Amino acid sequence: MEEEIPMYTEAQKKTLEMISKIGIIPVIAIDDAAKAVPLAKALVAGGLPAAEVTFRTAAAEDAIKAIAAEVPEMLLGAGTVITDEQADRALAAGCTFLVSPGFIPELTQYVINKGGLMIPGTSTLGEMEQAIRMGLDVLKFFPAEANGGVGFLKNCAGPHKNLKWMCTGGISAKNVNEYLGFNQITAVGGTWMFKGKDGSDLIKTENWDEITRLCREAVNTMLGFEVRHVGMNCATREEAAETAQLFSKLFGFPYKPGNSSDFSGIGVECNHYPKLGKLGHIAIGTNSVERAIYQLEAMGVEFNYDEYVARDKKNPDIIKAIYLKKEFSGFAVHLVQK
Repeated sequence: MEEEIPMYTEAQKKTLEMISKIGIIPVIAIDDAAKAVPLAKALVAGGLPAAEVTFRTAAAEDAIKAIAAEVPEMLLGAGTVITDEQADRALAAGCTFLVSPGFIPELTQYVINKGGLMIPGTSTLGEMEQAIRMGLDVLKFFPAEANGGVGFLKNCAGPHKNLKWMCTGGISAKNVNEYLGFNQITAVGGTWMFKGKDGSDLIKTENWDEITRLCREAVNTMLGFEVRHVGMNCATREEAAETAQLFSKLFGFPYKPGNSSDFSGIGVECNHYPKLGKLGHIAIGTNSVERAIYQLEAMGVEFNYDEYVARDKKNPDIIKAIYLKKEFSGFAVHLVQK
């Protein structure tokens, strides 16, 4: 089946790119618009500067207007949009994308004709293929868990390699990486960052600090940082081989020679010649280098885009490994895709 070419504007492409980089989109049902701004600031502080504000409540429109005016760094979407009138109100209030729970062809086309970015809800392959024919390739999958989860989407991806999904419904800290680990899932939506340990609604209790903490916890879970290996700068290939073999002899790690470095096990790398870092480097593994770059740059970290950047062979736009500019006590640090 030949798929339609997506008809997104450059601004819409940037919005979709941001959704993917953020990865987790908090889904908000808010009853009091006065709480919208402190809530948005809590999300931003926690590393999730995005929200799908649902039209399940009467306060949704005013909440969107308040966030758009006072927290402009937020990526704002409207959820549970099921009528043309709601779509008009959401766009006028300042939303950059609209989401419907189910697939309504007339509404989807209406938003497209208005120049809006629509991410319609779908739950069957037939609905997805109808959306493809409308020029869309990023769709909502809802309710995700009830409709077969990642396994179902992997089956749908067979004939549709270009489709991407934003999944909501049953997503939590326990399964977020099961979803985001599939490369055709661009993001997930959830509400678990608004629930206290005792089951309380943290928005109603205005516990902004706890929301920020849970957002940061969600980001850390998504990224999954861990030390992968330590690299030592050796002067020659011979010194690298000797050092790696000594580690293997002493500690029983398997020795693996390479083109530019030798490994002892998976945790010790001996470079054939000095690379970045006065003493060597530390590799930090992550579930997503792209999302890690986004999060760390938001924290003021600078990256070295000029040296030793590893890119995906099939898609050079995707970075698989990259160094931070800053050294840590003589060690360079680089991210690497797990």
